[in-house]
Amino acid sequence: MAYFSRPRLSLAQRRCFSSILNPDSKTPLTSREKSRAALKLLKSEKNPERILEICRAASLTPDSPLDRSAFSIAISQLAGANYFEGIRSFLDELKARPDLRNERFLAYSIVLYGRADLLDNALQTFDKIPDLGVERTAKSLNALLFSCIVAKNYNEVKRIYLEFPKKYGIEPNLDTYNTVIKAFSESGSSSSGYSVIAEMDRKRCRPNATTFGTLIAGFYREEKYDDVGKVLRLMKEYDISPGISTYNIRIRSLCKLKKSMEAKALLDGIVSRRMKPNSDTYYLLIHGFCKEGNLDEAKNLMKKMVNNGCQPDGECYFTLIYFLCQGGDFESALQFCKESLAKGWVPNFTTMKLLVNGLASISRVDEARELVGQMKEKFPKFADKWNEVEEGFPK
Repeated sequence: MAYFSRPRLSLAQRRCFSSILNPDSKTPLTSREKSRAALKLLKSEKNPERILEICRAASLTPDSPLDRSAFSIAISQLAGANYFEGIRSFLDELKARPDLRNERFLAYSIVLYGRADLLDNALQTFDKIPDLGVERTAKSLNALLFSCIVAKNYNEVKRIYLEFPKKYGIEPNLDTYNTVIKAFSESGSSSSGYSVIAEMDRKRCRPNATTFGTLIAGFYREEKYDDVGKVLRLMKEYDISPGISTYNIRIRSLCKLKKSMEAKALLDGIVSRRMKPNSDTYYLLIHGFCKEGNLDEAKNLMKKMVNNGCQPDGECYFTLIYFLCQGGDFESALQFCKESLAKGWVPNFTTMKLLVNGLASISRVDEARELVGQMKEKFPKFADKWNEVEEGFPK
């Protein structure tokens, strides 16, 4: 793999890049404003060369969540366009930047290669880290393992785990073992996780709640309920009490299996133990019951959530409103929509269109028009779309 110096941009090129993010060139953007502008543009841009221009204009780094989101979207868009050579050259260009010549960025670039399904490049980058004057540690090893998971190449995870620590003189850490267990769990080989825990014992690396939570999710996915119980007993042996995150994993897993009533029984158990469920707990259950068509139970959970002092977030409202509309309960959907709007949370266009059309279909045209008016006021650029919706209302 060739590493080359970052090309110096001409004044005209710099001005061109600046105008991509900020048409008003008299007002320079801060780094954060550049990142926000890039993120917004990348979400809708399809032209591969233009995507690269946007990224270069923003001078993205992996140091902020905004930039990481922009990187991820850019790489996904480029991979979707099969522009793999552009991905390679862009990441090579970034790796040559003096401010990015560190293990943190190299590890991140390895993960980006995985997102683009370019594992050969991820492996080459890992192999050549010392050539850039950077020490290779468990951080880059873990990035390589995760890159394989993102690319869904689970056999490669196993090979790297077995061969690379010895080959490169790297001592695996807790994240290494947890990543390998994640690969086994996602690939339907959760039972192999027991051998990883045994290896952790030999290396005196103590498992944590994430270790066991990942295994539990895997065994639920494989519907091996006896093993779920076995893992819970193992947690006790390691003196790790299941916290709300572990219960949420179990609830999510059961809801995915369309066993939401069993998941609700876990919620009742949490409350009886005087543990406090969080908004994720309720959201998972509300979504689970909605997917199963049990809308009454979903509505009851929303009320129970508030009564127990846990405030629903936007996703709870959006999910419930959407599925209530799908189920024809437009009056309940309207009530929850009003609550959501009062908190500043606006459902997406598809959900709101379902609701207003539904209200119009049950002779609640005035309320439908009122909602449309609110949408036009909040989002003037979509006024034409709402006008079209409104024209379809009964006269």
